[in-house]
Amino acid sequence: MNDVPRLGDQLCFLLHATSRAFDAAYRPVLAKLGLTYPQYLVMLVLWEQDGQTVSEIGQRLFLDSGTLTPLLKRLEAQGVVIRKRDLVDERLVRVNLTKTGSHLRRAARSVPAALSCRLSLDPHTVQALRSGMDEIMHALAD
Repeated sequence: MNDVPRLGDQLCFLLHATSRAFDAAYRPVLAKLGLTYPQYLVMLVLWEQDGQTVSEIGQRLFLDSGTLTPLLKRLEAQGVVIRKRDLVDERLVRVNLTKTGSHLRRAARSVPAALSCRLSLDPHTVQALRSGMDEIMHALAD
C-alpha cells in the first residue's frame, strides 16, 4: 500500500488548492471593482498594454479563445473594454480599454496590498515562491 500516491504529497494538488484559495481571497476585494478574478487578469494585461489582440491576451493568460471570448464579452457589457476588428487585418480582434476601464486601474491599485496583508510573507519568500512557480510553469509548458 505504500506505493499508492498520497494526495497531500502531490505538488499539483497543492498548487491547485492554493489557486482556489487565491480565488477565494481575491473575490471580496475584486467584487468592489465589479470584477471576477479572470476578468481582473484580463484587465491587468490591458493596463500593461492597451489595444492587444484577443490571441495576444490569450497567450499572456494561457487561455484559449473559447474561454477568453465570454470574459471579454462580459467586460464589454460592463463598459470597461471594447472589441473591434483590426483596421489592417480584419481577421484580428483588438481589445481596447474604455475611459471607465482606464479609470478602474486607479481603484485596482489597492488589490495587491489587500492580498499581501493576508499572506504576511516577507518579500524574499514571495520572490522565491514566484521564481519556483515560474520554473514549474515553464518546465511543464515545454
